[in-house]
Amino acid sequence: MGRRRAPELYRAPFPLYALQVDPRAGLLIAAGGGGAAKTGIKNGVHFLQLEQINGRLSASLLHSHDTETRATMNLALAGDILAAGQDAHCQLLRFQVHQQKGNNKAEKAGSKEQGPRQRKGAAAAEKKSGAETQREGVELRVENLQAVQTDFGPDPLQKVVCFNHDNTLLATGGTDGYVRVWKVPSLEKVLEFKAHEGEIEDLALGPDGKLVTVGWDRKACVWQKDQLVIQLHWQENGPTFSSTPYRYQACSESGTFLGLGTVTGSVAIYIAFSLQCLYYAREAHGIVVTDVAFLPEKGRGPELLGSHETALFSVAVDSRCQLHLLPSRRSVPVWLLLLLCVGLIVLTILLLQSAFPGFI
Repeated sequence: MGRRRAPELYRAPFPLYALQVDPRAGLLIAAGGGGAAKTGIKNGVHFLQLEQINGRLSASLLHSHDTETRATMNLALAGDILAAGQDAHCQLLRFQVHQQKGNNKAEKAGSKEQGPRQRKGAAAAEKKSGAETQREGVELRVENLQAVQTDFGPDPLQKVVCFNHDNTLLATGGTDGYVRVWKVPSLEKVLEFKAHEGEIEDLALGPDGKLVTVGWDRKACVWQKDQLVIQLHWQENGPTFSSTPYRYQACSESGTFLGLGTVTGSVAIYIAFSLQCLYYAREAHGIVVTDVAFLPEKGRGPELLGSHETALFSVAVDSRCQLHLLPSRRSVPVWLLLLLCVGLIVLTILLLQSAFPGFI
């Protein structure tokens, strides 16, 4: 059997590290860059419009937001606000999408960076007034909000960011092992505590105020503010694999499917509760997968999914964004199951009546 090939949805002019999906507007947001090194590789956040064209899910570049010398390594989305991890800082961005009426202009004043090719002076124009892009009746504007340093290690780097369920707070973690919680959108710090020895790999904020963290120290912790509720150790709570050291890598909410990207570039989709593998694209990227994201089943999600059960997007250092579609699995309708049950009951009664006359 040949290797499964995943369609390439988009190729950026820089390495991609982070991915988010806005189901309301049908946007795929991909970010990355070459960092501060003077290699000629740009840094940016690209907003892609998702559409169904001739029964196929496609993406086109709607807007390119220049992040100057800072590569975006992680993203979190709360409505129209993006939290972008850039080096040791967290930068808040607000984006707005408008449908335009009447004739469309090819490009609005101050929007000199639509598409991968940018004119000189684009970054300066964006810095002054924000960037606007118009294409095919759609206008998108990005505005820089507050920014704050979130990590203070010897080599400071924000590794993860997430919003709480009502989008009033965001939490950050990085190489110094500290969790810091901030108000949105002011980025006023409301909580700070040492959660792990070494880097924080992932964190999640729960609706009840609890916080879950996993770290480089092979621990997974549940916190109520800065008070430790429970701590998990792999050797005590995980499966036993001789003396091989293992560490917790990520924490996430439960759902129908689990998406996985590997360091060898493979992408897989599993059933969340049973870990049954439904889809596997071996070395789809050929290099480490840096982020994956499902198309949510809300907003424009069902419309964009079409006849498929789910769609998983993946990005990697190879600058590519790939699409992984899971076809709808055939299932028997409930009404047919009920009809079969009734038929079996009637057949059983008839057989009993035939074998034992006078049974009924």
